[in-house]
Amino acid sequence: MIRRLLVANRGEIARRVFATCRATGVETVAVYSDADADSPHVAEADYAVHLPGNAPSATYLRGDLLIAAARKCGADAVHPGYGFLSENADFARAVIDAGLTWVGPSPKAIAMMGSKLEAKALLAEAGVPMLPTAVDPDDVDTFPVLVKASAGGGGRGMRIVRDRESLAEAVASARREAASAFGDGTVFCERYVERARHIEVQIMADSHGNVVPLGERECSIQRRHQKIVEETPSPAVDPQLRERLCQAAIAAARAVSYVGAGTVEFLLAPNGEFFFLEMNTRLQVEHPVTECVVGVDMVRLQLVVAEGGPLPFNGPPPLRGHAIEVRLYAEDPAYAWMPSTGTLHRFDVPGAAHTFGPLSAPGLRLDSGVTDGSVIGVHYDPMLAKLIAWAPTRAEAARMLGGALARSRIHGVTTNRDLLVRVLRHAAFLSGGTDTGFLDRHPEVFAPLLSSVDAVRLSCLAAALAGAARRAKTALLPGLPSGWRNVPSALQTVVYEGPTGTVEVGYRLDRANDLAAWAVRRIDPEDVAVPGAALDPAGAPDHPPAAILSATGERVVLDVGGVRLQFAVHDVDGVSFVDSPEGSVTLTELPRYPLPVAEQPEGSLIAPLPGAVGRVLVVPGQRVAAGDLLLTVEAMKLEHPVHAPTDGVISDLRVAAGSQVESGALLAVLSPS
Repeated sequence: MIRRLLVANRGEIARRVFATCRATGVETVAVYSDADADSPHVAEADYAVHLPGNAPSATYLRGDLLIAAARKCGADAVHPGYGFLSENADFARAVIDAGLTWVGPSPKAIAMMGSKLEAKALLAEAGVPMLPTAVDPDDVDTFPVLVKASAGGGGRGMRIVRDRESLAEAVASARREAASAFGDGTVFCERYVERARHIEVQIMADSHGNVVPLGERECSIQRRHQKIVEETPSPAVDPQLRERLCQAAIAAARAVSYVGAGTVEFLLAPNGEFFFLEMNTRLQVEHPVTECVVGVDMVRLQLVVAEGGPLPFNGPPPLRGHAIEVRLYAEDPAYAWMPSTGTLHRFDVPGAAHTFGPLSAPGLRLDSGVTDGSVIGVHYDPMLAKLIAWAPTRAEAARMLGGALARSRIHGVTTNRDLLVRVLRHAAFLSGGTDTGFLDRHPEVFAPLLSSVDAVRLSCLAAALAGAARRAKTALLPGLPSGWRNVPSALQTVVYEGPTGTVEVGYRLDRANDLAAWAVRRIDPEDVAVPGAALDPAGAPDHPPAAILSATGERVVLDVGGVRLQFAVHDVDGVSFVDSPEGSVTLTELPRYPLPVAEQPEGSLIAPLPGAVGRVLVVPGQRVAAGDLLLTVEAMKLEHPVHAPTDGVISDLRVAAGSQVESGALLAVLSPS
């Protein structure tokens, strides 16, 4: 029996494993890098061991440090989680050689499935259908193709190529990204199937010969070839197709004498054919949807199997209802999925009372690696949390999940929350029309939820009124109201930088503190008017009528044309996060009298996020064309390209390969030809 378990991972998956350990009486051990000292997973463990190292992103890849930590704290078992060393056969073998219980499949099975190329060759002999594959790019004769990393997954090292001219650069870029993420730059080319679905089968196998499929999951909605929406059962799979998929998954597992939790992934073509993609020899990020619909604790089953016990069933449990999971990332979908860093000032998902583990009744489940105050840095994957809805039907699950996300308060970093809500509410998704090209065909889901002009104006007004309420509590002269002025008809004004640009808000309160007049206008860059000078409520007849029902520094309630609207305002150092039924908006208050700052030269290329400069492909004086790749910045396990926005000449180059840069740093200057 396992007594004390070390989780060789961090964040959300470490907390997930700890939850089952607490429920089953197993003691827990966390490991942490310098960057993770204050992380929730460290505080929740019974024991915690620091992993030394100057590179936080590489610390969890040091198998020797992880095994030393297990010995130091008396752990007798290791759970790898997912990512990092979870599919590293050498690490699994080292854990076993150290006399510890490895919670996962055998090192041999991991090694056989760890190389996608070797796995495809092995399973083709077992009768599992395969796509045409080319190891040498010169052997590719039909397009489009998908360049894939042979080791690892998560969308890293993957590129879609539609013509031969783009193939060489795509292969080179994929090799670099794969080598950085997995330590192995081997890639191959596989036929790309248009409008295909990504379907996977969850299996559990024990050492007594039982291999049980736990239904399929659909993971077709992806960005950068990485899943962001997962569900079970798939709306495209009928009982007959499910049986064929499950039999193929069982054949794959038996071909490598698999023991433990694993996932066999397939590509489902529009004509009903399916093809093997890969086998993940670990617990998947999306395992919660299976737990909900099948009614099992998969981490508990992992522990039972690792201890040598049999599965509690020898056939697939019945499926119950429908579950959908979304991955909440700190990134901006509208700007090429650019990761976002900073302090997560507030993280609140209403209605998600259950965390980490199977639900006993339909509802919401939240598996999160962060809490209020967590710092989102550049060292790790930008996933903040997974939100799961389980309901009797797919439509109910989508509605429940979309509503909870829309009401969530997530302050401090940009996230993909609005995109996820729009996907869940989209007619094509609700009808089951999903495939791996869903986001490409539906650009409308990239629009923010807060889109109406009136909603933006009212959010700006609420932020201004909340600020006035806060100032009223710190009045310098008792009895003198906040914002008092000699000309009572003049509006009080505040200028914000918001999602629609720079806006100016003006408002005037009467003696009863009711809203007597208000106006909002956008300040365009060429507008040189003094703030407030042109702000006239009489000139804005399209404003909806509004009256203050109540206003504090955190909550403003307005009557807007007879409709009561509540605005929650969270202010952090001059930044107002406004949440309402209309959506969320972030507003940065601009100083009334800003200090002069040095202007960047015209044509400046700015670092999109903190990270390390990877490649620099230009030199000063070089002439470039619009769209040329100039350099790359590596952060959050991905390579972010910086392209030339126009034709020109590199007149200044401020960085070299390996340079560490902060967000907004000057990388180069592109002058007109």
